[in-house]
Amino acid sequence: MPQFDSTFFSSLIFWELISFGILLWVLYKFALPPILETMELREKKIRDSIEQAEKNQKASEQQLKTYEAKLQDAAKEAEGLLTEAREKSQRLLDENAQRIRTETDRLKAEATQEIDRERRKALQDIRNETADLALLVAEKVLSRSLSDEDHRRLANEALDAVASQHKN
Repeated sequence: MPQFDSTFFSSLIFWELISFGILLWVLYKFALPPILETMELREKKIRDSIEQAEKNQKASEQQLKTYEAKLQDAAKEAEGLLTEAREKSQRLLDENAQRIRTETDRLKAEATQEIDRERRKALQDIRNETADLALLVAEKVLSRSLSDEDHRRLANEALDAVASQHKN
């Protein structure tokens, strides 16, 4: 076998080393620069993507903080509006209650005045009726006729006497 011959084997190793060197030189000269360039471009692209992702993450965190602050402000504003609405409704309830009390007091006063007027009218009617009855009784007792002026005078005197007794 010729490949195991020591003279042939050493020349084979020599040519293999020369072929391998040429192959390495060709690869180094023509294939390696585009491969390295592609790797550098890919590394740069990955680095840029990572930087962009970090920037986006920071921006997202900042927006999240901004939104949280706005949400807190909105919650405070809503609470303030709710408190204001409660105060306004309580104020309206108080005003309505005061208006109702005022109206009730007015109606009570009017009713009291009306009752007082009716009571006075009833008393006056009773006086007139009593006076007429007293005159009628006095006329029958005296068997004579009194003038209207006498009737009135006697009736008023009788009523004054009854009224003074009633007050005591």
